[in-house]
Amino acid sequence: MSDEPIDLQAALGAFDALWSPRIVTQVNDYDVRIAKVAGEFVWHSHDNTDEFFLVLEGELGIGLRDASGERVVTLPRGSVFVVPRGVEHRPFSTGGASILMFEPTGTSNVGDRHDRIPDHITATTGHALA
Repeated sequence: MSDEPIDLQAALGAFDALWSPRIVTQVNDYDVRIAKVAGEFVWHSHDNTDEFFLVLEGELGIGLRDASGERVVTLPRGSVFVVPRGVEHRPFSTGGASILMFEPTGTSNVGDRHDRIPDHITATTGHALA
């Protein structure tokens, strides 16, 4: 963990891969991850943890499925949203976005989804920031 400030714009400029989160720092047992996204992710859930999203640039949609049905939340730049644990969700961005997420260290970005991962998605617990 760095003892110097981290410039998120510079960190985002250090990689191009979509749906491939980078760990910028840690807070207690949580990773602070950034990612560039475009298109659709996979439907998945995290049974043991909530997932926090902050949109740094662009716009992010999150499809949600639970016992009450299916809906979409739209997050413009500067918006935050928490997907509750166990809720199936699918992030997407038509025009592309940069996001920041908080997740417990070691959490897979594809949650419970381990099969049929599309080629444009990297299943990972986060990559180190170069």
